[in-house]
Amino acid sequence: MGLIVRLLLNGLAVFLAAQLVPGIEVTGLGTALFAALILGIVNTFIRPVLVFFTLPISFLTLGLFIFVINALMFWLVSGLVSGFEVDGFLSAFFGAIIVSIISWVLNGIWKGVRN
Repeated sequence: MGLIVRLLLNGLAVFLAAQLVPGIEVTGLGTALFAALILGIVNTFIRPVLVFFTLPISFLTLGLFIFVINALMFWLVSGLVSGFEVDGFLSAFFGAIIVSIISWVLNGIWKGVRN
């Protein structure tokens, strides 16, 4: 049940990011949910490999390169999900940050309500 709630909250975060960041388009809430699902899968399997191989760059930039990786994962999902469009790297960068912040806040609220 927790996985479904997190998926719903992340889908809402993707939908809100599309409303807040110019250059991100989502055709509907269903598309946002599907994009959140694919983003979760990409972040589970592809992101750790990229983080591992870019450890020297991340070390030199004091971890700031992780933001670039997050933006690239967000941009990759836009290429995989029809109806979820990201116009460029900057839109992906700010979209990934907005999705992270919103999902962090919503998940925190959900955990507080659940307890």
